[in-house]
Formats: sequence, structure tokens, C-alpha cells
Amino acid sequence: MAGMSADFADPDVITRLLDESRTWAFVGLGDAPSREVYNQARLLQRRGKRIIPVHPEAREVLGEKGYASLADVPDASEVDVVGVYRRAEHAGQAVDEAIAAGAKAVWLPLQVVDEAAARRARDAGLDVVMDRCPAVEWSLRH
Repeated sequence: MAGMSADFADPDVITRLLDESRTWAFVGLGDAPSREVYNQARLLQRRGKRIIPVHPEAREVLGEKGYASLADVPDASEVDVVGVYRRAEHAGQAVDEAIAAGAKAVWLPLQVVDEAAARRARDAGLDVVMDRCPAVEWSLRH
């Protein structure tokens, strides 16, 4: 399985997403600082990215207005990367929502592996990174 997810870990794609993206929507981002998604969003925000919290509770997080779903995000096609911080069994739905919203890329973090969803996103023209940590990848490149 690790070999297959390596298909979705192209170093050039990872570098481009980290360096050239401006807006990241984080599916699963609530206001709990103990959660990994909060730490990843805060890190990318500190690196100059705009973050958009996407969580059923739609709370403001890290000073940014939250939305209950990707479909609720105005101008979702302006989202460069959708970080899918949901358990693997729920990741496919979030990936499909990212495709429908017109996002440019999806990023599934460590241990979130859904090969079929990753292929759907790639087939729809999105860049896909799977089973990689933005913070680790950032530290390797900067």
C-alpha cells in the first residue's frame, strides 16, 4: 500500500503546492488546538497562506471564518489546496466535494489513504498529495 500512495507524493507537486499556493481549505479544522489539523493550519498560516476552516460547526478558527462544507465556501474555485483531515473512510467524500467545488489540489495527510479518491481527483485534473505531512515536507524544502 505504501508503494501505491507514493504515486501521490511527487516531489515537484509537493514543492509547487507549498511554494505557489495561496489559499488552503482545511476539511476537519475546528477550534481545538490539540488537533493535528489545527497545528498544520497554523503553520501554513504563519508561512503566509490564507486558511479556510471547513467543519460542520462552522466556527471561526485562527481568525478566519469557518464554513460547514466546501460547498458553502464562496469562490471555492479560488482554493488552491484542500487539506483533507478526516479519517480515511470519510476522506473520499471530502475529495469529491473538493472536485465539485473546483479546487486545484487535494492534500491527504499522513495515514489518510484513499487510492480511489486520489485517482478520481487526479482524473478530474487536480494535483494530489497523499500520506504526507505539510510541516514535514515544508521542513525538507525550506
